[in-house]
Amino acid sequence: MTGSKRARWALVIVAATALVLAAAAAARTHSSAAKPIIIGWAHDSTGPMAPFDGPALAAAKLEVAKINVKGVRGRQIVIKTCDTQGDAKPASAACAAKLISEGAKIIFTTCDVDLAAPVIAASLKHHLLTIAPCIGTDQMGPKRFGKAGKLAFSFGNVAQDEGSAMAELAWKHGWKTADLAKDTTIVYFKAIVSAFKARFKQLGGKIKFETTYQDPATSVPPGSVNYNAAAAQIALHPAKVIVTCTAGAYGALAPFITDLRTAQVKTPILNSWAGDGTYWLPQNPKVTKYWFVTYANSFGDDPSARVNKLAKAVHAGTGGFVTGPSAIDGVVTAIKRAHGSLVGSKLAAIMQKFHNITTISGHVSFSKKLHSVFGRKYRVIEIQNNVPIEKATIVAKKVVHSPDS
Repeated sequence: MTGSKRARWALVIVAATALVLAAAAAARTHSSAAKPIIIGWAHDSTGPMAPFDGPALAAAKLEVAKINVKGVRGRQIVIKTCDTQGDAKPASAACAAKLISEGAKIIFTTCDVDLAAPVIAASLKHHLLTIAPCIGTDQMGPKRFGKAGKLAFSFGNVAQDEGSAMAELAWKHGWKTADLAKDTTIVYFKAIVSAFKARFKQLGGKIKFETTYQDPATSVPPGSVNYNAAAAQIALHPAKVIVTCTAGAYGALAPFITDLRTAQVKTPILNSWAGDGTYWLPQNPKVTKYWFVTYANSFGDDPSARVNKLAKAVHAGTGGFVTGPSAIDGVVTAIKRAHGSLVGSKLAAIMQKFHNITTISGHVSFSKKLHSVFGRKYRVIEIQNNVPIEKATIVAKKVVHSPDS
């Protein structure tokens, strides 16, 4: 064989080898791209978080369907769900184990940090990015879960921000004295009222009277209805606004308001997103002068046409439905910035630097200290004669310290 022939054969062999290697690389790339991004979602369909978890999950599924038209760096998102059955600890722990065993690389939890704790702990133990659509305290992060909590985030509004927005709303309306009724059932309820108090006093407001109560399902002794006593005490201490934080699903909100109105207390009542919705409204007497701040207007006239369309599609009962797709949007942004990586620590490092990230719920920001959202624009809703009407929007000017958070 001549030298020229040997050279030509060598070139042919090199070229063939390159083609084989390229084909193998392409096959590996295609195989990797074909693997879905599995999100495991532990949700409550029957307990007190059901009115919040359900709409957020339903809206998130619609957002995922839209995203999957193009995919995320060539991959599809798949949501696998598990019902925590009222967020009972054994059921929650079993859900976490099930979702992780099914290949979930990102875990979503229910909307209360205490109830979500078993799922959060299991997810963090496996070093997975752990997301709550609407937990409303700064405990969803290192504050409660230590070093492992660096991987935990919530797309809910942090209580220090929400309580501040409520105080600024009260001050704007000229309500310069307040009575406070703190539901001590969960951390979020307590933290909101404490944040309101701190910001209200900064603005020059005066607290006329403070009391506490618990919901009947969780109070001690069982069956206690001390929210009735709280309402009776407040009736004796007139102020310009009555501030509480509790949810209709917990059972205290309707009788608390009914007691006040029956006692001829016509003072405006101000609540957080917890008191959103009309599902809990009593029919006699009808609810009047009742205000709350929330993520979105679920009643059909939100300032965002996209929000209105989604609310209609999922039959939303509260504004918290937008936190589901908002969390999905945020996770997708983090994955893209991580060049497709699903490693929890990489995604968390990116997410912690989020500043005014655009989502359907508005701009989302996190920080090293706060792994729950601050700076979001709230919708201000008033219910008058059982009819909800959006009155304004508000953004908290200051995030205050809340001792209960």
